[in-house]
Amino acid sequence: MKRIAVATTGGDAPGMNAAIRSVVRYGVHKNLEVIGVFRGWWGLINEELKLLDHRSVSGIINQGGTILKTARCQEFFTDEGHQRAFKTIKKNSIDGLIVIGGNGSFTAAHKFGNKYNFPCIGIAASIDNDINGIDVTIGSDSAINTALCAIDNIRDTATSLERIFVVEVMGRDSGYIALEVALAGGCEEAIIPEKKFDLESVCHEIVEGNLRGKASWIIVVAEGAGRAEDIAKKITEMTSLETRAAVLGHIQRGGRPTAFSRHLALNLGREAVDCLLRGEKDKAVGSSFGKIVVLDFETAIKKKELEVDKLYQLIKILT
Repeated sequence: MKRIAVATTGGDAPGMNAAIRSVVRYGVHKNLEVIGVFRGWWGLINEELKLLDHRSVSGIINQGGTILKTARCQEFFTDEGHQRAFKTIKKNSIDGLIVIGGNGSFTAAHKFGNKYNFPCIGIAASIDNDINGIDVTIGSDSAINTALCAIDNIRDTATSLERIFVVEVMGRDSGYIALEVALAGGCEEAIIPEKKFDLESVCHEIVEGNLRGKASWIIVVAEGAGRAEDIAKKITEMTSLETRAAVLGHIQRGGRPTAFSRHLALNLGREAVDCLLRGEKDKAVGSSFGKIVVLDFETAIKKKELEVDKLYQLIKILT
């Protein structure tokens, strides 16, 4: 193992830059050449590469996003795309690839690596925390804290103006962010893709609460479970109480990574390089019960089951 490549694929997550920094500097420490692949799979297909050294990753540990950029690339899921990507790898004498991303990125790396018997290692980085067998991914803590800060600010207005707010957070297929934010933010309700939602029952609770003197209410909705504007409109119609919508959107992906996300990224970057040096392939590295773990891609890409009922019940009990 003399030359490795590192790429960020799929959606960006705060802490990716810290992971890139770790891979590059630890790789150089181990006498490896480290190639940066720009714009994910697209860059591998189109040979957009750059040799990275110690100084290439200076001053990025605190930055959100990814200096390597990322892009959606449907071409990579075709035979021709795979062939062009592998041609780039052979032409540039790349001995192993480290992919920083989430479930979709790992699925693509798993298929590509197995197809060509090529060493691919994944670093778990996703605001959705969607990697099976791993407790927490790079960026998820940062995204939750960003959303939580917004919720805290909205609560000030909700309390002052005595209004109901429906706040939409990211989570197309997962209610992870919504549940964590609702619990930590002291919110009254969470609407998530994994759980059937009864709006009439919630409106009944709101009306009863209003009669008891409860004047403000915050409902967090994961984007995959509904649109905040639509839900807010229905609540207003059903309760005659003024309800506003707020969509946090991509603000959750950006911003400075938390100390936790940075520490995790640095440790996973080191472990990913060590995996390649040990001759491992088709593996994902992440954190479980506070320890670094190495899993087969096949395990990591299975659907992750959240403790939905447990968290949801706690939200309702503490309301």
